[in-house]
Amino acid sequence: MTIIPEITVDEIDPQFVLLDVREADEWEAGHAPGATWVPLGELEGARFRLPFNRRIVCVCKVGGRSARAVQTLQQMGFEAVNLAGGMLDWQARGLPVVRDDGSPGTVI
Repeated sequence: MTIIPEITVDEIDPQFVLLDVREADEWEAGHAPGATWVPLGELEGARFRLPFNRRIVCVCKVGGRSARAVQTLQQMGFEAVNLAGGMLDWQARGLPVVRDDGSPGTVI
């Protein structure tokens, strides 16, 4: 069994890329401000759009899909970690969740 490296919301650095791998309806309902969105199923094709020289923090609702994204990105040579607790933990800690137009969002 492969151990997936994780960090908590408190450990996120502004230099990291927050990569949301949830589906379109989830992203549209609400996401972290400044996050990059690439659904898990499209990750392979999006690798050339991701910065190779920055740590990528993968996030989904709870952590399962983002853990798979971490594995995929690591196999491509990226430095990637999973966000423990996902967007549910992000929202529970009172951090902003927004829609694309900047209005308040929610995690579904």
